[in-house]
Amino acid sequence: MQKNHFSQIEPVINTKSYGFITEVKEVFSHTIRNSKGMELTAIDFGATISSLKIPMPNGEKIDVVLGFEKLEDYINSFDLPSAPYFGTVVGRYAGRINKGSFSIIENNYQLEKNHGENHLHGGKKGLSKAVWRMKNQDENSVCFECVSWPTVDNYPGELTVQATYLLTENNELKVTFLATTTEDTIINLTQHTYFNLNGNASDVLNHKLKINSNLILETNDELIPTGNFTPLDNHEFDFKEFKNCPEIIDTTFVSKENEVGSLLSETSNIKMTVFSNQPSVHIYIGGNCFNQIKGKNNSDYNTKSGICFETQNFPDAPNHSHFPNATLRKDEKYYHQTLFKFETL
Repeated sequence: MQKNHFSQIEPVINTKSYGFITEVKEVFSHTIRNSKGMELTAIDFGATISSLKIPMPNGEKIDVVLGFEKLEDYINSFDLPSAPYFGTVVGRYAGRINKGSFSIIENNYQLEKNHGENHLHGGKKGLSKAVWRMKNQDENSVCFECVSWPTVDNYPGELTVQATYLLTENNELKVTFLATTTEDTIINLTQHTYFNLNGNASDVLNHKLKINSNLILETNDELIPTGNFTPLDNHEFDFKEFKNCPEIIDTTFVSKENEVGSLLSETSNIKMTVFSNQPSVHIYIGGNCFNQIKGKNNSDYNTKSGICFETQNFPDAPNHSHFPNATLRKDEKYYHQTLFKFETL
C-alpha cells in the first residue's frame, strides 16, 4: 500500500457548507496492489479512481481508466459544458430526478435543479466534489468515508457513506458502498469510472460490448424516465451478444441477473466482466474535455474516449412507485456492491 501527497485545495473547506471534513487543505492519493501486479490508485477528492493498471503476460501494465494527473484538472472538469465525473463516486442520487422533487410518505422535498429543470448526480456539490476521509487502508484495499449534511442540496438526513475498493487475487476490483442516515432519505450511489481497455490514447469504438438485459428505460427528451420499458428485441441497443460499442449511448438497462455485462478489447486482449447487486446499469459513452483539459499522458479526451458501467437503481425511481425502492430508512443500511473482473485472453 502507498499513500502520497497529491495536491492542495484552497480555501479551507467548511464542513457545513461543502461536505464533511473541517479545515482540509491536502488531498492524498492511495495506491493498493494485489500479488499478481494489478494496481489501483484513488484520491481523497470524490473518492476518485484515478488509475487502474492491469498486468499483461509480457510484463507490461495497461491503465484502463480515464483521468487526470493533477487535482486542479479534476476540479476544473466540473466547469466543463458537460461535467465528465471522471472516476468519482456519484451521489447522493446518481442519475436524474424529474424537476428535482420527490416525496417520502407525506413529506415533499425540492432539490437543486442543476441540469436544466432537473436534478442530476447529487447536485452542484454532491459526493463527487467532497474531500473524503481515508478511513483505513491495507495492501489490497482502501476505504473512504464521507458525511453529507442535510444542508447540502436539500436532501433529508445526515448521510454517512463508506466506499471501499478491494483488489482480489483473481484480478477483480470489488467496489462496496455502505451508507446510513439519521432521517429517511433517498439514495442511489454509483462509481463513474470511464474504461478504455486499450489505455488513454484511443477511443472505445473497436471494443465489443455485451449487456445481459432484455429491457431499457423509456425516457423523454430530457432523459427522464417515463415509467415505461422498451424491449430490446430488434433494437439497436440489443447487446445480448457481443458487438461494437455505439458512438453515442446514455441509457439505463434493466439488469436480469447478477452478471451485468462485459467489455472486450481485441487489441489489448483484455476482457472486463461486471457483476452487481443493483437493479440496473447505466451505460454511457462520453467524457469530453472539449480540448480544454488534457487527460493522462497528454491525452485529448473526446466523447468516444471511454465507457461507463454505472451500476445503480433506476433514475427518478423516487417518483415511480413501480420502480425499485430508493428510500433509505433511518434504521436501515444501504448496501451496494459491484465487481469488475479482468482477464487477459
